[in-house]
Amino acid sequence: MLKRMNLNFPKEVAFLLLLLTASCVPMKQLNYFNDLDDLQEPGVNPRMQKIIMPFDKLYIKVLSIDEKTNQLFNATEEMRSGVNNGVLGYLVDEKGNVNFPFVGNINVVSLTTAQASEKIQKALSDYVPQTSVTVKYIDNQVTVMGEVKQQGVYSFIQDKLNIYEALGLGGGLTQYGDRKKIILIRNVGDKIMHYRLNLSDSKIAGKDYYYILPNDVIIVEPMSAISSSYQNITYTTILSSITTLIAVLLFTNVKF
Repeated sequence: MLKRMNLNFPKEVAFLLLLLTASCVPMKQLNYFNDLDDLQEPGVNPRMQKIIMPFDKLYIKVLSIDEKTNQLFNATEEMRSGVNNGVLGYLVDEKGNVNFPFVGNINVVSLTTAQASEKIQKALSDYVPQTSVTVKYIDNQVTVMGEVKQQGVYSFIQDKLNIYEALGLGGGLTQYGDRKKIILIRNVGDKIMHYRLNLSDSKIAGKDYYYILPNDVIIVEPMSAISSSYQNITYTTILSSITTLIAVLLFTNVKF
C-alpha cells in the first residue's frame, strides 16, 4: 500500500524554488523593437545638425595660402582620432562667444559648425585675406550609468549620437537592464529635464531625445523581475544549491 506523501517542503527548498521562478524573465522584456511587425511605414528620423551652445568646446583651424598665417592661428597639431590630444579648444562662454586671436569675441551660439566657420572666416577677412576656416566639436561627453556592462563617462566627436550608440559605448545593457525603463537627464537652458525612453518601441527614432547631446546622462534601470543584487547568482548556482540541499536532506533521512 502506498504511503501518503507529505507535501510540506522544507522552507529552504521552497525559498530556492521561489527564487528560481522569480528569476525567469519573459523573452519580450529582453528583445528590442517588439513592434516591428506592426509598422506600416518607415519611421521619420528627426536628424538635425547640432547647434552650438554655451560651454561647448570647439576646434577651430584656419587654413591660408600664407604659411605664416597658418603658423599664427594654428599653434597646435591636427586633431587625432577625435580625441583632444593637444588640440587647441575654444570654449564657448555663457553668452555664446569664442575669444579668437586678433578678432576678439565672435558670437557663435545657435549656429551650426558650418555657419560658425563662415562667420569666423568673414571676421578674419578684415585681417587676413583668402582663408578657410574649419570648426568641429571636441570633448563631447555622455555619462552612462545603471545596468550597463561598463559604467562611465564617454567622449564622442559625432554631431549626433543616437541612444543605441551611446549605450554601446558602455558595452550595452546587462542581462538585468530593463529596455523599457531608460532615463535620460538633459540640461535645457536653466532647467534639468528627465525623459523616460522605451528601447523596445521602434517609434523612438521619431523622438527629439533619440539623439544624445553633450553632457547627457543615461541611466538604465533594472528589470523589476530581477534585482541587481542577485547579479552574481546564475541558474547553475541555484540548481546546484537545490540539488545539494536535497541530497543532504535525503542523507539525513528528512522526509518530504
